[in-house]
Amino acid sequence: MIKYGYTILYVGDVEKTVEFYTKAFGLTQKFITPEKDYAELETGNTVLAFASYSVAEYNGIDITKSDTSTPPPAFEVTFVTDDIGGAYQQALSAGAVGVKEPTQKPWGQTVAYVRDLNGFLVELCTAM
Repeated sequence: MIKYGYTILYVGDVEKTVEFYTKAFGLTQKFITPEKDYAELETGNTVLAFASYSVAEYNGIDITKSDTSTPPPAFEVTFVTDDIGGAYQQALSAGAVGVKEPTQKPWGQTVAYVRDLNGFLVELCTAM
């Protein structure tokens, strides 16, 4: 049996990214290597992790580096909360870039979008 366990985003500065996610989204750091090239955050049943570009290179994996001056990559990280407005403002205060203010969808869900300091798209939404 296979189960979903991790999402790992490759970034230029793991420590700075973890600091951002703890401030912007209230997450807690679970683990960081002594070299500060890999870290995990407490997120519930799955793990959101960050690895440095050097980890990809070490593993012989060619990746496209994220770039805040271009559109975000074709995926998003999603956090579920009851307080979309508060979460959106907290993320902006921590340095996130607003993409779409909180909006109620026809099916009743409220969503908002920001970009993190690496340029990744982050959705904030109410549960379905």
